Amino acid sequence: MDMLKYVVRRLFFLFFLMIGISLVVFLISHAVPSDPVVANLSQRNLDNEEMVAAFKEKWGLDQPLYKQYLIYLKGLLQGDLGISIRTQRNVIDDLKLYFPATIELSLFGIVFAVIFGMLFGVISAIKRNTVVDQILRGVSVFGVSVPSFWLALILLYIFYLVLGIVPGPGRISTHLAAPMAVTGFYTIDALIMGDWPLFWDAVRHLLLPGACLGMFTMGLITRTTRSSLLEVLSMDYIRTARSKGLREKAVIVGHALGNALIPVITVIGVGFGNLLGGMVLVETIFAWPGIGQYAFQAAKMLDFPAIVGVALLISLNYVVLNLIVDVLYGALDPRVRYR
Repeated sequence: MDMLKYVVRRLFFLFFLMIGISLVVFLISHAVPSDPVVANLSQRNLDNEEMVAAFKEKWGLDQPLYKQYLIYLKGLLQGDLGISIRTQRNVIDDLKLYFPATIELSLFGIVFAVIFGMLFGVISAIKRNTVVDQILRGVSVFGVSVPSFWLALILLYIFYLVLGIVPGPGRISTHLAAPMAVTGFYTIDALIMGDWPLFWDAVRHLLLPGACLGMFTMGLITRTTRSSLLEVLSMDYIRTARSKGLREKAVIVGHALGNALIPVITVIGVGFGNLLGGMVLVETIFAWPGIGQYAFQAAKMLDFPAIVGVALLISLNYVVLNLIVDVLYGALDPRVRYR
């Protein structure tokens, strides 16, 4: 019951948080020293005062800033994110079109990060201060430190251009047609169609961008898992379990790892939020038609409705993921109480 009240209270405050975020993003996007009229009209139309006036009137740019926001807020409260200046479509329809590609890539990236991050972290803790530990710690530092755009270019050059063992940019190969849109995930939609060649092609296209995105989070998970597991292994109940003659594997898996996972859950939640919202450069390099590319094009064209819509979506992702992490805390640790 306490957990339910906690979730309801968080969702209640989420409404006001989204309003505040919309105001901040709206003001910041309009404070950019550029003119959306210049960004969207040709030079010939810019010389035509009637065309310029009509464009400003259509998009409400002739109104004071506070009136523009109030108009936008009225639509937002009705579930309308406005019309994109660039695509001429409703922003919410654009987000539905582009966001599945980002989710699919982010899920692959976070699975990659969790599997290898936890594996490396556990091995590093068990092999503390050995050569294996030093190598794995170096891998984690590399993952945290390397810029994602640089890693993307290096991975493309080595595995696509030089070795040719993985496909190039895009979600599928150019000679294949996209599957019928059911979920928006090419892998799942290909399975629904029973098209195995298309499924494997879509999976292969996920490998490089997914690994590139997951590398940073993998490094964080490795370091967090190692430090948390070492702390748990030094506790009295672990020494008691060992003194009873339990095998080391049973001690780690049955007693230590569960308690060590609590801080790791936070890293995974935040890391997944970062993947959903911070992949602009990686999506651009890999020609991935996701929310990152959409946000980049919107920013380039000063598409205010699209910019605010993307910001609200990313913010909502972070808030929901943090809520899920908090709920998982209570499931993993019965000492956690919700107030």
